[in-house]
Amino acid sequence: MIKWLTRGLMAATLLWLPLASLQAAEVESVRLWAAPDHARLVFDLASPTQANIFALDNPRRLVIDLDDSSMAADLASIDLTGSAISRLRTGVRDGNGLRVVLELEREVEPRHFTLAPNDQYGHRLVVDLEYPGESAVQDPIDPIEAMIREQEIAANRARVTSGGVPEEVAPEPAVALQQARPHPRRDIIIAIDPGHGGEDPGAIGPGGTREKDVVMEISRRLQRLVDDAEGFRAVMIRDGDYYIGLRQRTQIARDQKADFFVSIHADAFSSPRPNGSSVYALSQRGATSETAQWLAASENRADLIGGVDGNLSLRDKDEVLRGVLLDLTMTATLNDSLSIGGQVLDQLGRVNRLHRNRVEQAGFMVLKSPDIPSLLIETGFISNPEEERRLRDSSHQQGLARAIFSGLQDHFRRNPPPASLLAWQRDNNRNTGGNEYRIQPGDTLSQIAVRHNVSTDRLKQANELNGDVIRVGQVLRIPRS
Repeated sequence: MIKWLTRGLMAATLLWLPLASLQAAEVESVRLWAAPDHARLVFDLASPTQANIFALDNPRRLVIDLDDSSMAADLASIDLTGSAISRLRTGVRDGNGLRVVLELEREVEPRHFTLAPNDQYGHRLVVDLEYPGESAVQDPIDPIEAMIREQEIAANRARVTSGGVPEEVAPEPAVALQQARPHPRRDIIIAIDPGHGGEDPGAIGPGGTREKDVVMEISRRLQRLVDDAEGFRAVMIRDGDYYIGLRQRTQIARDQKADFFVSIHADAFSSPRPNGSSVYALSQRGATSETAQWLAASENRADLIGGVDGNLSLRDKDEVLRGVLLDLTMTATLNDSLSIGGQVLDQLGRVNRLHRNRVEQAGFMVLKSPDIPSLLIETGFISNPEEERRLRDSSHQQGLARAIFSGLQDHFRRNPPPASLLAWQRDNNRNTGGNEYRIQPGDTLSQIAVRHNVSTDRLKQANELNGDVIRVGQVLRIPRS
């Protein structure tokens, strides 16, 4: 009897194994996200499999061969709009393999990788089709504005890398005040980063609300407010439902010569109780609370959720150089971030409860841009049922967007970039009696004070300066002796 049962179990096991293997090798679904500079195709697999990918010409195609696999997904339901793919078709290869052919409308640079299961997905094969020469931003900054901003950045970097500390100098003969040159009156560029996107939905609320959808709505409302304000211009880091790596987000902001970078999120916590808005600036020493540490780790892991690892991308060749510049310039940038963060936090407190009544600091990767003041704003905890409901409400979304922009606007009205329209308006509306000086390359605050026979403290007070950092082209009011 025992031998009969044993034989029966062995036979059943042998029968089950091939069936399980066949089921495990199926492509359960295929998902596509189209971005301006790339498309991402994700194959959801019941189990891992080997993939071979190669390109063919005349006509242009990309072939994806999967070993011991079969297609269970409905490819006809995939929306190819906005991608380089004109058609998807499949066939059997070598009896038990799967061949997927992408018919392409343009040149692509493919790369692929596999991902192990996580809390949201099972095994995946990710195929990225990058478009040579394309930018992730569809509406790039004006070339003249870019040149002006680049000059400002170069001047600030040169000042900091040469020491950044004003030197005490011997008194120099008095010089005539220089007539200020007309301002270029450029727009202040605000880079708006809706968190997550594509196959990375971010946090999901108890009612099924996805973070990536909520923050996109808030970001679009913020974009409209920025663009409608005189002297400001918005750049969207992503303007659709697709994924962008964390490093690429900050790089896009740098390429667009942004004056400020704001990343919008609506995160979750392990408990449904936490609620309220938070504002984060970068911490060079780590997070300032356990909550900040947990959030920083979850946001940085989004790169792995989306399938992008910095070590896999050759676009990060200058990472070491950027790291050096980060160490040299981050102090001044961080001070600006904290100042702006305080303004934004004050405004957010008027429309929503604050989770913390001060600007938190954590090691979010998207904040690590040396030249651009940056903030990450948690608009609320989507894991809280009441806050999830509010985050879906259009009037609350508008209130959050208005609060964020009010904080930014307040800061830049008081501290406009020297070549901006706001700086020109401030300088022309201020009655200085001709006592003003436009900062030239090589100037320091102490030198200017000595030349005009005033103390450094009085010069700071007259121009509402919190530190010794000054910028080429900035107009200083010279107080009377």
